[in-house]
Order: sequence, then C-alpha cells, then structure tokens
Amino acid sequence: MKEPHGVDTQVDLGGMLLRNPVLTASGTFGYGTEFAPFLDLRRLGGFVAKSLTLEPRIGNPPPRIAEAPSGMLNAISLENVGVDAFIDEKLPAIPEGVMVIASVFETDIERYAEVCKRLSGVPRIAGLEINASCPHVKSGGIEFGQDPAVLGRLVRAARRATTLPMLVKLSPNVTHIAEMARVCEAEGASGISLINAVQALEVDPEARRPLLANGLGGLSGPAIRPIALRMVWQAAQAVAIPICGIGGIETAADAVKFLLCGATAVQVGTSNYLRPSIAGEIADGIVAYAQRHGYARIRDLVGALEWPGR
Repeated sequence: MKEPHGVDTQVDLGGMLLRNPVLTASGTFGYGTEFAPFLDLRRLGGFVAKSLTLEPRIGNPPPRIAEAPSGMLNAISLENVGVDAFIDEKLPAIPEGVMVIASVFETDIERYAEVCKRLSGVPRIAGLEINASCPHVKSGGIEFGQDPAVLGRLVRAARRATTLPMLVKLSPNVTHIAEMARVCEAEGASGISLINAVQALEVDPEARRPLLANGLGGLSGPAIRPIALRMVWQAAQAVAIPICGIGGIETAADAVKFLLCGATAVQVGTSNYLRPSIAGEIADGIVAYAQRHGYARIRDLVGALEWPGR
C-alpha cells in the first residue's frame, strides 16, 4: 500500500493484510469506540479488542491497578461483556474501515473453542487472538501458555473451531519461548503475539499487604520492553509464522526495535492510557524512520537486526 509519502506500509500478519504494522493491544483499547474521540482508528493497522469469554465477566475486585517503576501492575482479570454482546452491541459501533481482531479467553479448552466458533463468519472480524497467557486469572489463563502439551491442545482445538487467521498470545513466564512458539506453529497458528504482561508483585510495606487485591498482577509498560525484545528475537529464530511484538512500546523507535528483532507488526498497550492518540503517532513515526533510512517498504525492516558476530 503506497501512501503519499512513498513508503509501502502494508504488512501481512498471518493472512491479515494490515495497512500499517501498528495495532493496539487487547485490554488497553476497550472496544475501540472509547478511543474514537482521540484518534482516527483508520490510521492504525487495526486493533485487538478486549478478551471475550462466553458469558459476561466481572473481573477482580479493586484495587486492581497500581503504579510500578517504569510501568504498571494490573489484575483486571479480563472483565468483558461476553462474546454475544460484543457481536450484537459493540462491533456495529466500530467505524467502518477499521480492522478488528477479536481476543479470545476462557477457562477450559472446549469453551475457548466455542468462543472461536461464535466469532467465525461474523462480518468485521478479520482474525482472532487466542489469549493463552493472562498472568492474573486465578482459574485458567496462564497455565495454558506455560505447559507445551496443554498449549498444543488449546491451539489445536481453536484451529479446528475457526478458519479465521489466528494469533496465539504467549506468556513470557516460561523458560524457553522458542519451544512454545514452535508448538503454536505446529498446531496451525497463523502467527504469534508476544509478550503478555510479566507476572509480578508489589507490596505496601505499611499495611504489609500486596497493593493489588488479587495479590499478583501483570507488569506492563517500558520496564518489560527488553524482555519482550529478547523473546521476539528468539521466537523469530525458531518459527516461520509472523510475530506481533508487544511490550513497553512508547515511541516509533521502540516499535522499529521490534520490527528489527523479527516482528511483522506491533501492538501498543500501556501507552494508550497516557496518550490516547499515541498509536497513530507511532504509525507515522515508523514511516518517518523508513524515509530517513531509505526503506521503500516497512516489511523490509522485519528481521533486519545486525547481530554481533554474524
């Protein structure tokens, strides 16, 4: 897709042709309409909606968000309206021309598959992201992304339940991310999203209690970016399917780092809370970077990192 600036910004993320490589991350952008007053959503490659479950989900009690050095902790626990209400009420309100990726979460494999089935064939849904890695759910969630055998069964069931392009969002709370990436590729995933938040704990020393009512939460923001870059690079060496990089992206330069490490696209998350228009600015900044460095196509940045000794 050649824009007036002369740079081809289109990328192929597992069969989803994005107008540019910038998405917004699930759980940080609501259902899209919340950010429409601040940003023309059509400036983005698309957005990933809040994770959807079969029935509406209330989530954890407060306090469920806390500040952390260079980031934030959250234990929202996937509060959402449920898949049917999303299809009937939320999806029609999203402006035309916006690519929508639905995020899927559940507490057992059969329920994951059922959510995938209900989203398949729905107009406006371009693809799915299987959330196999939520770090602050007491039942289900992170276990799916930590055990290769369980992850394989989940991806296999989801793949059988839908023909839509399907990303799998992996947990950073594992020893070998390459192994998990290969499991997803073998079971038919169209691509991988990583990383999710890093499981973490912060404490109020005066009260001698965790800051979050849930105890543990997920650490996101710039504090986790070097971890995310490392895992994206390792996964990119292990699989041929595309990767969507996530973790502490605040600027276009941050996004470019992920592309260089092997990500085909990126998701902007925590920064949306601070500057609701930031994802659009990052998309423009990537183009400016490509122009400065003589790249006619954004996709030529993918994997262009020059590794020492190679």
